[in-house]
Amino acid sequence: MAPWKCTIVIIVLYIWRCNSQSQDKVDQHTRIQFAFEGDTVKIDCTYQTAYSGPTLFWYQQKGNGNPKHMLNKFSKSGNSEEEFKERFHANLSTTSVPLTIKNLRVSDSAVYYCALRPTVTETHSTLIQKLKQCDIIMQLNLIYF
Repeated sequence: MAPWKCTIVIIVLYIWRCNSQSQDKVDQHTRIQFAFEGDTVKIDCTYQTAYSGPTLFWYQQKGNGNPKHMLNKFSKSGNSEEEFKERFHANLSTTSVPLTIKNLRVSDSAVYYCALRPTVTETHSTLIQKLKQCDIIMQLNLIYF
């Protein structure tokens, strides 16, 4: 096969693979959200998946630090890290898992990430991200006055 034909075949296969994997995706439409201390804030996250029992994760990243696991939701249950149990909650539906932050504090200023399993498949002391080709994780910045 001529080199240029081989290149075209590879490109077509890559595009087909990316499109065929598009069944699993996460979207955070809101990029920046403004709020005041004491407010309750809801951060939207919608998802699509081919899995019948998905697990959704929320992470918080402050400054230049590493993303920190906050909580995960699956079926009718989930787990929250101790420091997030009191004011951070998420409700899982068939298409969304919005994060609610109650009694907002200036220290909550961060980037919040929503992720869908199998993006994250194991728990480690440091975050290890296993992205499929074509996966995109969106972010949301909270800004306070």
